[in-house]
Amino acid sequence: MSRKLYAFAAASSLILSAGGALVYAEEDPDYTIGICQFAQHESLDEAARGFQDALTEKLPDRVTFDDRNAKGDYTVCTTIIGDFIAQEVDLILANSTTSLQIAATSTADIPILGTSVTEYGAALQLEDFDGTAGGNISGTSDVAPFEQQAAMIRELFPTAGQIGLLYCSAEPNSQYQADEMQENLEAAGYSCKRYTFSESNEISSVAMIAAQESDVLYIPTDNMAASNAQLIANICMPEQVPVVTGDESTCQICGVATLSIDYYDLGYTTGEMAVRILEDGEDISAMPVEYASSFTKKYNPDICEELGFTVPGDYEALQD
Repeated sequence: MSRKLYAFAAASSLILSAGGALVYAEEDPDYTIGICQFAQHESLDEAARGFQDALTEKLPDRVTFDDRNAKGDYTVCTTIIGDFIAQEVDLILANSTTSLQIAATSTADIPILGTSVTEYGAALQLEDFDGTAGGNISGTSDVAPFEQQAAMIRELFPTAGQIGLLYCSAEPNSQYQADEMQENLEAAGYSCKRYTFSESNEISSVAMIAAQESDVLYIPTDNMAASNAQLIANICMPEQVPVVTGDESTCQICGVATLSIDYYDLGYTTGEMAVRILEDGEDISAMPVEYASSFTKKYNPDICEELGFTVPGDYEALQD
């Protein structure tokens, strides 16, 4: 078959039969997508659910998902990505910064879409990142505007002196957020001090010192902090120290307020990007990273009540 005839056959769902005649294929080609979620918490769960819903709606009965969770274990995450590469999946969804970093260093051939990733330039160590990661990588970002987050803290805690920045130093995106938030908070008149941990067994002691020394704590979107949010709440609540978080799922457990995005919508947008790559043949190397379009100020009514803290009327209550 000539190249032109082959291309026509592929586009028309035609195949060459054993007798040399062109006939319609019974089914469109299926796609296998590997989903690697680094840790178990609600924001990542919602992003994965939105991603799968988008593909299921737009390519019904044509996509098989291999959905795995590394449970916060770097070695397990590496093994999962290796399995996807061995299977020759059609696309990898890297759900978290760590998953994206491991996938990016593991394959340059399989398309990789990230989601729940704050800053691709920091995560992938890209110099002069201009919004397009290039190569075989694109995706969506969960970053909320830092200036708006700082303004929210100023609105809620105008008399606070020191803001403690509590995060995992091993997560590049957490470091990036801490840098940006410190700059914006200091511009708003606060002093800032960083309290970092690199392993989960360090969180208790670091959080205790942070709570004792700070008027307010800020926790960015941070996988390790999110996975240990109850521990942080158990430390900060007795100290009567309010926590502002970078994501909604962490705020549900230990925060008073957050500038929220919808992780389901973020995952859904990522799923739409996957369709454009798989079905439309769009070049992933030229696809800019996409961002949330709206942000909502939300508060945790239970924690606010326990702290005796009242938020302005334009904040929405988090739903259980």
